Amino acid sequence: MQRGSDRMSAHRDDEMKHQLQGLLRSGHPTRVEEWHDPEPVAEDDPWIAGGPHVPASAAEARLELGRVLGRTAFPAGPRELMGMLRDRHAPDALIEPLHRLPRSARYRNVQELAEALTRGEGTEGGR
Repeated sequence: MQRGSDRMSAHRDDEMKHQLQGLLRSGHPTRVEEWHDPEPVAEDDPWIAGGPHVPASAAEARLELGRVLGRTAFPAGPRELMGMLRDRHAPDALIEPLHRLPRSARYRNVQELAEALTRGEGTEGGR
């Protein structure tokens, strides 16, 4: 006899498997009532529909970077910021653009960093 932390009996477990059998075989919802079906992914939601999102504007970059880094990360250079982003498990789409920034640059806040990333700063450093 198996003892575990299951909240359902073996009978109820078998019943649920039987209910899901049609869904698993067909690959689409099998119920008549639409309210049982899961809600589809929104087409205008790029983070969910398209995977990791690369910020296109300074405002988007500032929002995403600010969400992960906070205020305590600044002032800092690109290498320090990449390390902080990795430590905080930021998506690669936020970390990779920092490789293009000059290593000698220093950024006082998220706004300066976001502007440097979106204008494609390559030769001039931050403040």
